[in-house]
Amino acid sequence: MRYCSTRGEVCGWDFRDVLFSGFAPDGGMFMPESLPVLNPDTLRSWRNLSYPKLVVEVASLFIPSELIPRDDLEGLVNAALSGFSVPEVVKIARLKDGLSVLELFHGDTLAFKDLAMTCTVRFLDYFLQKENRRATVVVGTSGDTGGSAIQSAKGLSGLDVMVIYPRGRITPVQEKYMITALEDNIHVFAADGCSDDIDQPLRRLFADQDLVKSYGLMSLNSVNWSRIMVQLVHFIYAYLQLTDLDQVMDLQTFPELEVVVPTGGAGNIAAGYIVKQMGLPLRLVAMVNSNDIVHRTVTKGDFSMAPNVSQTLAPAIDIQDPYNMERVFWLLLDKDGPCVKKLMDEFQNSHSHILPANHRKLLSQLLSTGTVSDDGILETIKRCWEENQYTLCPHTAVAVWHHYHCPHKHGLLRCYFATASPAKFQSVIQKAGLTFDLPEKVKELDKLPTRYENLERSRDWSKDWEDRLREKIKVVASARSHSICYYR
Repeated sequence: MRYCSTRGEVCGWDFRDVLFSGFAPDGGMFMPESLPVLNPDTLRSWRNLSYPKLVVEVASLFIPSELIPRDDLEGLVNAALSGFSVPEVVKIARLKDGLSVLELFHGDTLAFKDLAMTCTVRFLDYFLQKENRRATVVVGTSGDTGGSAIQSAKGLSGLDVMVIYPRGRITPVQEKYMITALEDNIHVFAADGCSDDIDQPLRRLFADQDLVKSYGLMSLNSVNWSRIMVQLVHFIYAYLQLTDLDQVMDLQTFPELEVVVPTGGAGNIAAGYIVKQMGLPLRLVAMVNSNDIVHRTVTKGDFSMAPNVSQTLAPAIDIQDPYNMERVFWLLLDKDGPCVKKLMDEFQNSHSHILPANHRKLLSQLLSTGTVSDDGILETIKRCWEENQYTLCPHTAVAVWHHYHCPHKHGLLRCYFATASPAKFQSVIQKAGLTFDLPEKVKELDKLPTRYENLERSRDWSKDWEDRLREKIKVVASARSHSICYYR
């Protein structure tokens, strides 16, 4: 299994190479050069596997045993997923009228990010310990990724983690998961801007290959292939749990599953498309809030950022730069790296690209979309509670709105991704007229001391932030006596 860049100028890297990378050196994102195909016998053999065992099976398709032997892989995954609050790690809530909700939020920070993050951090730590090296992780977050990265990596001897979050644009619980981490290897910045603002200096830092190589710089955003790899399992697990495979002989006659995902950076949508390319009969639906770039791209071919990121009741998907759409475009355009590079260069330079009619047609055949207002989020939370006594987080409500407003076709199976616990969004639940008891571990956050640094808005804020972060990387490296841990 080898990996290449979506922009066509890098190929032949192995899993370890891409694990320790952010963006590819040409600015693209890493993808497998070829995808394995899932056959009916394989799917049937996986039917009764637990979620952790399924992660091992899927990961072994993309991580050669020469890099991580099978026994080691099993140990890493089991250790990563051992601390989840339900024995099955994830579970499906089967509610009225065919509403099936895949709960992905039973990890330490009550968000779906914990599933892939814990595994990815274990993979990193495995190589770092083996090679007696260190790395510096830099993470920009719209809310959940930062807390998950911190909780997964705090205290690890081989990793320093720098997290930058948008001050005032996330919930108090999301913020506390980050700023209460006082371990020496954790460094948190509160930025006066939105998550897309944060991405600007981070892209320039990762484009500086001297910096990347000298300080072992890497990303734990869903830019990192390992995160996407684990997210493939969400779709496969849902499919195996909700369909009956006993009576069908080939993939052409396997039942179709429609998977509806609240969408921001489009990591889950990219993962779903990869699984579809591997042969699973999926229909993909991306639901967004008023930051509707994915919806406009699919319905109008308008891949353009709005002038500003809107603050909504679903803050983790308040994103106008859905960077994983690059992976979607690459697959959609038959792995045409130069074409993807041209598209993405135009988008990043002008924040706008109009898809040609043939590209738009291909995309609309792959993906359905919808957009949900704040009122729609509240309406969905209320209705789901009234009908099921089941509380949705605002992001999950963005997805489940589709259930109430798009009639269920006879015989079509559907699954909705629940990406976070409602416990993280108390103010929204209260706005919907409901209450939700906070878990004790969330209440305890209020009693903990905090630590973070500010990134203030200035005239040349993007450059100033880049300089501050660059200096912090060097200071951390000096304090920890880093050695290089980036390899080609």
